[in-house]
Parts: sequence; C-alpha cells; structure tokens
Amino acid sequence: MIFRVSADKQDIDVLLIQDAKKRWTIPKGHVEPGETPKQTALREISEEVGLKKLDILGWLGKVEFQYRRENRLVLMSMHIYLVRHNEYNEKVKPEAWIKKAEWFPFAEAVDKIEYDDIAKMMLLGRNKLRTGDYEQ
Repeated sequence: MIFRVSADKQDIDVLLIQDAKKRWTIPKGHVEPGETPKQTALREISEEVGLKKLDILGWLGKVEFQYRRENRLVLMSMHIYLVRHNEYNEKVKPEAWIKKAEWFPFAEAVDKIEYDDIAKMMLLGRNKLRTGDYEQ
C-alpha cells in the first residue's frame, strides 16, 4: 500500500491503479530471481507508476489468490508492504497497460479497491500508522 500525507496533513492518500479490466488495485508484480519481496515492491512501484522517493515502513502480510491465464489456473502469493511516498509533488507516470493511476483519500481508496483481502491489509496499514506499530 503506497501512501502519502494528504495536502491538509489531516489524513493519508493511497495510490491505486486501474488495470486493463478497469479494476482498482495496488501496484504489484512478480519476484525476479535473486530479489527479495521487499526489493520487488520497490522495483514494481518504480516500474508501474514511476515513483522513486519511497520508504518501506513495514510488512503488512501476504495475500494469496488465483487467476486464469489462458487455459490454466495460476496461484499467486502477494506480499503487501506499508510504503510511504516522500515527495508530494512527484508525478505519477503509469505504464501503458495501466488505465489510470490516482491518489485517493484513504476511505475512498478502501471503497474503490476491488479485492477484499487487499482492503483488509490497507485497514491494517492505517491502524499501524495510527499506533506507530510498524517496522522501521
């Protein structure tokens, strides 16, 4: 979950991307050989939305899901991190396959996200931010 402090400094904004099927989700991707899931998170964010000024504050958990690719079922595990974007004015530059990439106030982002498991991780991340209970 990529977040930044809102302009009024009273809330957080969350970055969501809209995939080819117009579903709102978070940037994600596959672990490359020799990469840790944490390294993958930073690389995928950079590749998918062009953001560079990021800090991973902690690990939120793992979501497992499946999808159909051609005629076979693919099982995936996605590690979700709490990632702070540190430069409010840095522009989002989405890859061509992404329909949209937008910052949303936290409550709106939770409403828009298409996947309940990811929404639960977002709520966990918000709670960790409130309590300060995250890894540094």
